[in-house]
Amino acid sequence: MRYTITFLIFTIFFSSCRKDFSTELSSGELTFSKDTVYLDTVFTNIGSSTYNLKVYNKSNKAISIPSIKLGRGENSFYRLNVDGVPGKNFDNVEILAKDSIYIFIETTINYQQISNPIYTDSIVFDAGEKLQDVKLVTLVKDAHFLYPSKNTDGFIATINIGVDDEGEEIRTQGFYLNGNTVFTNEKPYVIYGYCAIPEGKKLIIEAGSKLYFHSNSGLIASKNSSLIINGELNNKVIIEGDRLEPSYKNIPGQWGTIWLRAGSNHHEINNTIIKNASAGIIVDSLGFSSTPILTIKNTQIYNSLSFGLLGRETNIKGENIVINNSGKSSLACTIGGTYNFTHSTFANFWNNSFREFPSVLINNYFTYFKNNAQVVETRTLAAANFTNCIIDGSNINEFILDKVEGTEFNYLFKNNLIKFDLLNENATTIETYNFEDSNHYIDNIFNGISDFKAPYSNQLIIGENSKGIQKATTQATSIVPYDILGIQRTMPADIGAYQHIIFEN
Repeated sequence: MRYTITFLIFTIFFSSCRKDFSTELSSGELTFSKDTVYLDTVFTNIGSSTYNLKVYNKSNKAISIPSIKLGRGENSFYRLNVDGVPGKNFDNVEILAKDSIYIFIETTINYQQISNPIYTDSIVFDAGEKLQDVKLVTLVKDAHFLYPSKNTDGFIATINIGVDDEGEEIRTQGFYLNGNTVFTNEKPYVIYGYCAIPEGKKLIIEAGSKLYFHSNSGLIASKNSSLIINGELNNKVIIEGDRLEPSYKNIPGQWGTIWLRAGSNHHEINNTIIKNASAGIIVDSLGFSSTPILTIKNTQIYNSLSFGLLGRETNIKGENIVINNSGKSSLACTIGGTYNFTHSTFANFWNNSFREFPSVLINNYFTYFKNNAQVVETRTLAAANFTNCIIDGSNINEFILDKVEGTEFNYLFKNNLIKFDLLNENATTIETYNFEDSNHYIDNIFNGISDFKAPYSNQLIIGENSKGIQKATTQATSIVPYDILGIQRTMPADIGAYQHIIFEN
């Protein structure tokens, strides 16, 4: 007890003698981590991400800044948080010697209340001769907002997307469009929940349209409905997540998928860029179809969390397709079906996690469990025809034919550039990998360099060192005479979706 009392007396004595640190008024020589804070692009009435500014006091003395405020004052659409305190106007802000503070900035802007879509303001430090400021800049976009309605109890509307193993409905938050619908390029579309095309109706998306999907959102085509995307060479349709900040530019899994459900048909996708989905496009069918369920041309699909393009017992025709950076396969042709691809580039340079699937996967079956036993169901692979295509990626083997006996398994690879592990004896002794069999393999190049410009950043145009230059079959090129950039192909043309260029050093 004696030692405790002595310690308290000691503490009180020295505490009473301590003086507060003295500060000097700011001399107007603050330094900042940036001279302009760009809050990038926001949609009207949708809050931005939080951005930060660091303010440094590089002097040897603690300073007090008389005022920190927004140039537009209380009417500003920006919000500040200075060293943990929210507001728009702050007095006597102290910074210790050789120290710094953080200022966090956010904004929510109503497009209808501004005269210029480039909205600006500034953070003003002090006044008079000592005034310093940091500019704030935001681009504001008006948009069409589509979202599920709420019922009288406040619950968000849902739509039926199938049944589970016990026959119960599976529902997700979403809504149906009102009959035949046209999305124009007048304003972007920001979509919350799953937007469904009603049974028997069409959704037509005009050239230059932009669709931004929120988390857990996507597009669904119902039975007998059709999706028509009419992008043009110089006026593409863009489909991606609704986070437009640069840090989200190439982040996979920001939204759901485009799901062309079984029973939907006559889908067409042209000159479109699809980015950052959980799965870029899923195409289902009700069994054998003699005509394409989906015809897709001059389209790019990047940064899919699972599959770029997943076909399930369906019919897909593709020309000038580029798919890259997928968590599983860039192209998966599964449960049989009919698949015809010409002058396309299927690559996978995924580096976000371990990837066990190849860039291109083809099989003729599916599995499920019944009475605790796995059941394998086979379906006919009517065709898997690849002509003048590149199949490449960061793994040693980017091409798998996964065949189960019991049904037809038809495939033909002609004049392709394919990455495959020829040293894998377990694979090369399998009948489907008999590359000398001219019934299935004709004039392919295995493990030749593709010479992509920058594959990890989705730049898959090929350079002058590509082994695919002038190795395409002319017959197929005559059907697809222009590459994905609109460049006329020479004869003989280059393999893949692009004619080669000479890279600048």
